[in-house]
Amino acid sequence: MTVPTRPLHPVPRRRRFDLRTTTWFFVLLALLLSLGGLIARTAAQAAQRRPVWAVILLLLASAAVIAGHRGRRRWSARRALRRATEALEAAAETAADALQAPAVAAVPVEVADPLLPPAPAAVPAEETLLLDAAVVPQVMDYAVLDPEEFEQAIAELCTRDGCTDVEVVGGVGDLGADVLAVAPSGHRLVVQCKRYGEGNRVGSQDLQRFGGTCFTVHQADIAVLVTTADFTAPALEYAEQCGIVCMDAEALTAWHLGTGPRPWETPCEG
Repeated sequence: MTVPTRPLHPVPRRRRFDLRTTTWFFVLLALLLSLGGLIARTAAQAAQRRPVWAVILLLLASAAVIAGHRGRRRWSARRALRRATEALEAAAETAADALQAPAVAAVPVEVADPLLPPAPAAVPAEETLLLDAAVVPQVMDYAVLDPEEFEQAIAELCTRDGCTDVEVVGGVGDLGADVLAVAPSGHRLVVQCKRYGEGNRVGSQDLQRFGGTCFTVHQADIAVLVTTADFTAPALEYAEQCGIVCMDAEALTAWHLGTGPRPWETPCEG
């Protein structure tokens, strides 16, 4: 004997209460009700102004409702209300999720490797130019200096290149010595400075006066005559015989830029 079994209907699962979703549900429901009231108010005002058109629209709406009712097998107001409620709940859940988890763009973070040395800090372009200017000397026009400034500039070059006990002694009664110093090799250095303008040249008489005092009076191991101009041929010949180092404007610029020998490195005879 077969026992008839009753069909089992699925038991609807109760949804967990969510305050945020419920709040959005009632907000959307209030908006829909407000919209419906606005539409009804507008229709009532239109009916008061033009009652004929209001009757025609009412008849058309009634005919559409009757036609839709006939096309369906079963019409349930409860089912329509339930579908509207489910749609409102879905919209409320979507809005709540969007506010709860805003999209944030992920920013990549570089992790330094502890086994590698730290990367050097970037140096701004302005500081790089200043560093380059400090390392590489700029071309200087010694001819625009006055005699005292020229003697001081030569003393600064000696100090820059490792001389010690540098002293400016030029002036009245200097007996041909303008700068005294001790070269890096330990030799006594005596320098006479001749700041001449363009067109003037150091002659043999200047070299003879300097040669008569640099060795005997100042006890020079290295005697140097440096000028912003040039030397005559007899002056160079006398300097070679006496062992005096002659530095003209070109040799002075090379010394300043570091592209030429220093006075105490220049070979001389005598």
